[in-house]
Amino acid sequence: MPAWVHSAKVRAMTADTSIPTLVRDAYEVFGDPHHLEQLVITCEHASNRVPPPLTTVDDDSYALGAHWGWDIGAAEVARELVRLKGCCAIMSRFSRLVIDANRPTDHGELIRRRVEGTPLSFNDGIDNAEVERRIQTYYEPYHRAIDLLCGERIDAGGDVVLFSVHSFTPQLGDFIRDMEMGVLFDAHDAVAGRFAGHLDDAGFKVALNEPYSGRTGLIFAASRHGNAHGVIYLELEIRQDLVATTEQAREVARRLEPALSRLQVRSSKR
Repeated sequence: MPAWVHSAKVRAMTADTSIPTLVRDAYEVFGDPHHLEQLVITCEHASNRVPPPLTTVDDDSYALGAHWGWDIGAAEVARELVRLKGCCAIMSRFSRLVIDANRPTDHGELIRRRVEGTPLSFNDGIDNAEVERRIQTYYEPYHRAIDLLCGERIDAGGDVVLFSVHSFTPQLGDFIRDMEMGVLFDAHDAVAGRFAGHLDDAGFKVALNEPYSGRTGLIFAASRHGNAHGVIYLELEIRQDLVATTEQAREVARRLEPALSRLQVRSSKR
């Protein structure tokens, strides 16, 4: 039985006391895990937190605050979608620079040692034992939580959409990214195309498999869990200047929510 069955009424780390919230060191579950809405939201880069016993120095601040450290605005978009849809989101509580939950454990950038040439103090010189500790303490608990929630939702009946929320920097190096949203996929091409069309109807400038392609392994979490559970999965990338403040992020979520509702998957028979 999932651990949150006994803890779904725990509220912490949020001012919204109307939403059940469960907080663990590796992840936050925001919303009702027993919801009947077909949507399951994940956010792999929700936080720029560096958990103890790790410590930081001043030189780490730039990387942690920028797109290297987290996906700016993504967590607030996920929370607002939960409020609107009555569903549930699982969000990481560790920076992608501590360990990247959207990469396989054998990926060369699972733990970055440097950002733009500057060493990260909490990653510099780490050994294999520390890498394994982070996998077991943060990475695997986060992914187990997604598996538990997907299993519960599937048991409720109907189709399930696993929806991973991310954000991207408007400029990477000299390259300006002018699209506002990217729908990333490595399967479910027709669903991705319909969703992109609905976002276009909502007034967003949308691209498929941009600013990078899901077909190159860069939607690891959605693909891992979507395939494991046999459910529809997509990753949404939102340009960070559109969601830089809480109110901006909530407004973007309100605009994109109808696009999710128009995907026309079957709801629970309960």
